[in-house]
Amino acid sequence: MMSLIRVASIIKESVVDGPGFRTVVFMQGCPRECPGCHNPEQIPAEGGEETTVDEVVRRVESGLTKLTKGITFSGGDPFFQPAALYDVIKLLKQRNPQLDIWAYTGYGYEEIKDLPALKLIDVLVDGPYVETLRDISLPFMGSSNQRLIDVSSTKKTGHIVEWENGQKA
Repeated sequence: MMSLIRVASIIKESVVDGPGFRTVVFMQGCPRECPGCHNPEQIPAEGGEETTVDEVVRRVESGLTKLTKGITFSGGDPFFQPAALYDVIKLLKQRNPQLDIWAYTGYGYEEIKDLPALKLIDVLVDGPYVETLRDISLPFMGSSNQRLIDVSSTKKTGHIVEWENGQKA
């Protein structure tokens, strides 16, 4: 049985969703409905397009170039579909180990730290968007309550290690 995933869109060359040129998979569905959401059209679970994990991987790989540094999962909230997220990242990592993986989520790291997909993610941008804490000076975040988490260092040390721009993810 092929695993299904609901995707809003895939952008092939972004420079705002993590460092360097990135391919971004915008997943569909989010339970939060944060005021001022950057992608309100991606909130409804039934929106976007339902497709297979293999098809999403094919689309992502079709846009990769020598300049692509990584793949970012955004939304909606990628962790709204945790099994499909895991399946896509696992396949992409197996076939493209040179690329780093970032994910944006409204959940706190502590809420999702045991999900299988987190083992495959290099940097997690966690926390809901809070309109009153909006800060456009922050790299790769929308509001000051969010964190850029170096996932492997955090798992090794047992405490949150924040990723810093210029640090190898």
